[in-house]
Amino acid sequence: MRHLTGVQAQVLSAASLALRARTEGLTLQKIDGARLHDRSIVLTWAMRGTLHLIAAEDYGWLVPLVTEPSVPNAHRRLRQEGVSGGQPARAVGLIERMLERGEPLTRPEITERLRRHRIRAEGQAIAHLVWLAAAEGVICHGPDRDGERSFVLVRDWLGEPKPIEREAALAELAVRYLTAHGPAELADLSFWSGIRLGDARRAWRSIEDRLVEVHTARGALWSLRSQAEKAPRGVVRLLPSFDEYLLGWKDREPVVPAEHWKKINRGGGWLHPVIVADGRAVGTWSAERTAKALRLALRPFSRLAPAMHRKAAQDAEDLGRFLRTTVEPVLA
Repeated sequence: MRHLTGVQAQVLSAASLALRARTEGLTLQKIDGARLHDRSIVLTWAMRGTLHLIAAEDYGWLVPLVTEPSVPNAHRRLRQEGVSGGQPARAVGLIERMLERGEPLTRPEITERLRRHRIRAEGQAIAHLVWLAAAEGVICHGPDRDGERSFVLVRDWLGEPKPIEREAALAELAVRYLTAHGPAELADLSFWSGIRLGDARRAWRSIEDRLVEVHTARGALWSLRSQAEKAPRGVVRLLPSFDEYLLGWKDREPVVPAEHWKKINRGGGWLHPVIVADGRAVGTWSAERTAKALRLALRPFSRLAPAMHRKAAQDAEDLGRFLRTTVEPVLA
């Protein structure tokens, strides 16, 4: 998890599949155990103001850094919903107090309690209020209750967060980003993290002695000097919806050929699952439950070489192992 910094998780099942694709032998039970029992990973809003799974040890420096740019938009949306003036701050304080008893609360339960205090929580207002409470470091997601996510106090769930000085946090963010996404440029760091371009420049400058220029089809990009080794060849993975690999760069051309992007992003912000071979998207896939198996329809952009097809089928088998179900991969 620390290697990636975070995995986008507005669809939690997709986040689990993203971790599966980057490990060997990982099980869904281990991920659930890390989130709900060990609490070594946490579900909260992070990069770009969106839900992520992040390492609990990174919470204190990462969440304030990457959510702060989105706070003004949250207040703007709350004003549109009729929550203005001092009401957002009062609502955050009320949410903190109602969770001090130690009982996790769902969003509807928080909504009802806010209404009792005459805080408007109808419509989208409650979504922005809980987001604001999370961005201010008050709450995060806790255990599920009857299939519904609940919220807990960060200090109760993770202990007191350990913040670090802002300049050090920016430098750490740049190093983490390049570790997982290099070669790249500072505009990519800003796009991926959600921090302002000026902060991305400061982050880049703070680690410039650790960077090496790399010449690519995109032009001059940058990697960490410590990442001199070449990527392994012959790797084929089935990546899920909203996978981190599709969100790591402002220009997706190195990952997805431009002529195929609309097959992955068909509108509405939804990113479909992709087949990736040696770092390039070569097709999409979808899953359908049948009476006997989970049917995986593989849709390559062009004919797959036999070796690549075999490796895609092997990864489909591993996906079945992870989900503890029989998988039937078919070319669609």
